[in-house]
Amino acid sequence: MQKATEFRLEARPRLPEALERLDELANDLFYSWDNGVRSLFARIDLPLWQKVEHNPKLFLRRVAQASLEEAAEDRAFLGEYRRVLSSYDAYLEASPVPEVSDKLNPDEALVAYFCAEFGFHESFPIYSGGLGILAGDHCKAASDLGLPFVAVGLLYQQGYFIQTIDPQGHQIARYHSHSSDELPISPVMVSGEWLKVTVPFPGRTVTACVWEARVGHIRLYLLDTHTRENSAEDQELTLQLYGGDESTRIGQEMLLGIGGTRVIQALGLKPTVWHINEGHAAFQILERCRVKMLEGLEFEAALEAVAGATLFTTHTPVPAGHDIFSKGLMQHAMGDYLNEAGLNFDKVFDLGGKNGGESFNMTSLGLRGSRFHNGVSRIHGGVASEMEGAIWPQVPPAENPIGYITNGVHVPTFLAPEWASLFDIQAPSWKSELRSPGFWEFVDNIPDYHYWSVHKALKQQMAEFVVDRLGRQHRRNGTGHSVTERMTRQLVSPEKDTLVIGFARRFATYKRATLIFSDLQRLESILTHPDQPVVLVFAGKAHPKDKPGQHLIKVIHDLSMNPAFMGHIVLLEDYDQAMARRLLSGVDVWLNTPEYPKEASGTSGEKAALNGALNLSVLDGWWGEGYDGSNGWAITPRDTQLDHEFRNEEEARDLLDLLEFEIVPLYYDRAALGYSSGWVKRSKNSMKTITPRFNSQRMVMDYVDQYYCTASAQGQKLSVNQGALAIELAAWKQRVHQAWPGVSFNISGTVVSQCSHDETVEIRVEAALNGLTAMDVRVECLVAPKCTGTHESPGPGLVLLEYESESDGKTVYSARVSPPYPGLQSLKLRMYPYHDALTHPLEMGAMLWV
Repeated sequence: MQKATEFRLEARPRLPEALERLDELANDLFYSWDNGVRSLFARIDLPLWQKVEHNPKLFLRRVAQASLEEAAEDRAFLGEYRRVLSSYDAYLEASPVPEVSDKLNPDEALVAYFCAEFGFHESFPIYSGGLGILAGDHCKAASDLGLPFVAVGLLYQQGYFIQTIDPQGHQIARYHSHSSDELPISPVMVSGEWLKVTVPFPGRTVTACVWEARVGHIRLYLLDTHTRENSAEDQELTLQLYGGDESTRIGQEMLLGIGGTRVIQALGLKPTVWHINEGHAAFQILERCRVKMLEGLEFEAALEAVAGATLFTTHTPVPAGHDIFSKGLMQHAMGDYLNEAGLNFDKVFDLGGKNGGESFNMTSLGLRGSRFHNGVSRIHGGVASEMEGAIWPQVPPAENPIGYITNGVHVPTFLAPEWASLFDIQAPSWKSELRSPGFWEFVDNIPDYHYWSVHKALKQQMAEFVVDRLGRQHRRNGTGHSVTERMTRQLVSPEKDTLVIGFARRFATYKRATLIFSDLQRLESILTHPDQPVVLVFAGKAHPKDKPGQHLIKVIHDLSMNPAFMGHIVLLEDYDQAMARRLLSGVDVWLNTPEYPKEASGTSGEKAALNGALNLSVLDGWWGEGYDGSNGWAITPRDTQLDHEFRNEEEARDLLDLLEFEIVPLYYDRAALGYSSGWVKRSKNSMKTITPRFNSQRMVMDYVDQYYCTASAQGQKLSVNQGALAIELAAWKQRVHQAWPGVSFNISGTVVSQCSHDETVEIRVEAALNGLTAMDVRVECLVAPKCTGTHESPGPGLVLLEYESESDGKTVYSARVSPPYPGLQSLKLRMYPYHDALTHPLEMGAMLWV
């Protein structure tokens, strides 16, 4: 019998006139952080809202006309609709906060922010994890603050993969293509035509159409190669995030960096600051150099002008997070572009070279093509300085130009509405006080019973969510109903109020998801205590090519099905932002056990803390700054020089000790109150100390203060007068590079070994400058106390030696040093190239010590 062909037909409703602005709300990612907007759609048809996974545009395509008509006649709904619109309009009409407008004139300054992924909301799946969520939060905070800001990324038709876990615990990756009309985007029109840009690829030109996403006050532009001008192969360039092979990856990064820069140019935008968020977008440096060269600059001067206005942020110490391409692949992929741009391959390759190897590192390109650089926590800033020290080979890592700004999270996105409502009552101005730590002492004024009732309600919602998701997962896998009941028995009885610990993040091996299983016998006794039970909830994805990461998922799955642990270990599939919001607001403890110092920052623990959860984490990333002894628990990392297995064993023992002797007893110390007053006190400490310090508004203002203002000024200074100063600086650097191998200096005469505390000591040095002038170098004396020899962070003991004389090819510098410290101290002398136009005094990476 012949099978009939099935055709799809979608009957779309029309918005009633009274609700016509629902379409506007559905097309602004403002909905991703405003619960009022999302609740409007949920009120019209809650089952459909959940079925379309909280996607407003898809909801408006699928909702029944009758439901819309009913809502348009519902006075209560219309009242809420008008209230939400009033709030939305007020947000859009708000002026930039004074701290921004005073520092970056919106009529003159513009920050262009490039990233490979953006995580705004589960309905817009062009993100995979932390980098994307961070980028989304950065954009949201920029909008909140009124920062002159534009973002650029790629539109992936399938985004990142959808995860299922089969009955044997194997991760299954599948992909779903998303139609543009179900995403909050619209075509960018220029002169009545859809904006498209082209990028030279090997033997062909790839075309990308450009989409715009509204994010409150700012705009995100996304490139998409799924257009008829391209071959089928090239249309798949923007098919998947982090999919394909190395050729796909370098193609995506050419599209993002080169094509994204061309989008900015085509729109007539003139950024004064270019922020490259991770190495994927670093090819923008070359495209901007090409434009400067068309304006008449040589490559070296063009690079100085470009780099002076560029900030590069690196996000991970893990090697897999840094894209490296072979020389052959670079020549093949970039050859046509470089020829067209007039860029010399060897010079370009040197920008990405690392340690003289035959590979091209995108992080190295980002660092050499920028003059502002940062890691994403205090610890990571130090780690990145060490890792990338070869860029500045003679400079101590602690003094090289890599700084840090610790990541923060967008509070309105991740704070549960129930907490927001409570804050509205207790401290109505809290939304404007996110950067005021003292203000958040108001949390202590919330009655303990009221505070705990909010947490318990959120915990119950989380438990219901987990039970529902686990039930669906088990039904699909054919798991018996009795097994599901046993697995959820601790969560379905709210009167038990079982301690719940959450661990949800990417399953990469360095995150050590299974560290807690190091002593299974002891763990079993902790989790299954008859009077003080504990539930561990796990969720997360492993990259489809990361077999060790997928093995971690199987280990957790197998333990969750083990009769000894059933009901006390739960593994959920397909972790996304919707699940994150439930878990982060509902668990009691947020667990994080990375291998120090590989957690660059981490932000999930910050989100949990907003909602009163307590962090139990290795002192790595942001927690190294956030932990104060009263707001969670810390696992002290062992010396990285120790044996790897020994470190794991020691840190696992600390983890279990904290659980058994501190965390579980405190949680269940309820007396007659029905809750633990000690736990509530620690939870309040977590909320009030972490919220104002680790939010994205604070983070973005740190970028404004530490980088954006300076980069804007430096870039403009290097570009005026046809780049005259950039030309001068490039010529000076070339002269220094040629001369430096022949430069030397030494002490002239002797330095006395003792003096009175109120005396000075004369220090003189003679330098052979090999053709450089006396003003081309700076000579310093560093003084450290107690002969520690530690001169890595010059403080008050830094003395500049002045030029004195020149004769017989020797240049003399001298200074009189007054001992800045009492007692024994050590002196060291160093010399390095210096020019007033340098962005960072040590950016040349050249330094000599006596």
